[in-house]
Amino acid sequence: MSFAARLEAELEQFKQEGVYKRLNHLEEPQAARTKMEGRGEVVILSSNNYLGLCDEPEVVAAGKRALDQFGAGTGSVRFICGTFTIHRELEQALARFVGCESSLTYVSCWNANEGLVPTLLGEQDIVISDQLNHASIIDAIRLAKTITKCQTAVYRHSDMADLEEKLRGAQAMNARLKLVFTDGVFSMEGDIANLPDIVALARRYGAVVAMDDSHASGVLGRSGRGTAEHYGMLGQVDIITSTLGKALGGAAGGFTAGPGPLADYLTQRSRPQLFSNALPPTVAGSALAAVRHLERHPELVTRLHENARYFREQLRALGFKPLPGNTPIVPVILGETAKAIQMSELLLAQGVFVTGFGYPVVPQGHARIRCQLSAAHTRDDLDFALSAFKHVGRNLGLI
Repeated sequence: MSFAARLEAELEQFKQEGVYKRLNHLEEPQAARTKMEGRGEVVILSSNNYLGLCDEPEVVAAGKRALDQFGAGTGSVRFICGTFTIHRELEQALARFVGCESSLTYVSCWNANEGLVPTLLGEQDIVISDQLNHASIIDAIRLAKTITKCQTAVYRHSDMADLEEKLRGAQAMNARLKLVFTDGVFSMEGDIANLPDIVALARRYGAVVAMDDSHASGVLGRSGRGTAEHYGMLGQVDIITSTLGKALGGAAGGFTAGPGPLADYLTQRSRPQLFSNALPPTVAGSALAAVRHLERHPELVTRLHENARYFREQLRALGFKPLPGNTPIVPVILGETAKAIQMSELLLAQGVFVTGFGYPVVPQGHARIRCQLSAAHTRDDLDFALSAFKHVGRNLGLI
């Protein structure tokens, strides 16, 4: 069998198993409502555009200005050919925003995570990871273990007793650096890390805490500064990684923030930083504008959570069983993968774009529709979506 034929056969198997992912093409910007090719106008409940800043005029205009001022990009790696002043300005703003002393941008948060763990850890070190951490954290740890031969451990999801047991083991092996890595908000469940207890345990055992706050930056805390602000712990998390591709403009890019020397150390040793171009100026400009816009408009965070509460409550009133939570991620558990895929397709036919997730993204029997709310949604948008859920749910015998 030829290489291409093997790929075709495997793709066909994906389709038969109901796990094949089809791309839907949009003809207008990400917003509460947009135009989908072949579908017309749809309400979007599947985007990380939590604050509605993807098409915010200030954010778009800032990206255009940066393109005019700096051109398309650096043309090479920052330390080789130079970096733009807007990169420095963005990194200073991000560090302040998340309550850290320094930050360094990457082309994605995946790269930020991948550039962190293998850079900091060696054979004498250990990284301890939550069971439900994002794939980027998992792969960063796998990469580190392969390259640096560091030790690894996984604790049961949000189980502080199990985390303490793993920390005791790390202490017994006399690990030099003990790194506890957690998501701030877990993207599939929509729950929040138990940051106060994680930090307390880390301090007790001399460990360092790293937190990927991608689904919390711009989302949690009174002013959207993330999980640390949510718990009143700004400045108490050692290392924060996050994204610019969700609430903070939605374009692309990520960053790592931490103590003063961290950004400089990563500049010297982090391989994704050493061998990749910098963020395009358009992205740096729009992300900086997004941070500043949020700082001037914290009411966006309030509106986001009001929308999430309303939508979750109304789903329950219809007879659905969304997972409880305090984030704008609202998973509706359906059970089997095929049912989740079918429901997402039927909802799209009703003008609501929301994604179904099944195995292997989530465990067997826990397939779901994952709804993601935005501050940009109006009450009319949400009621339109709820009407579609009611129609489809009754047709499928779910309510």
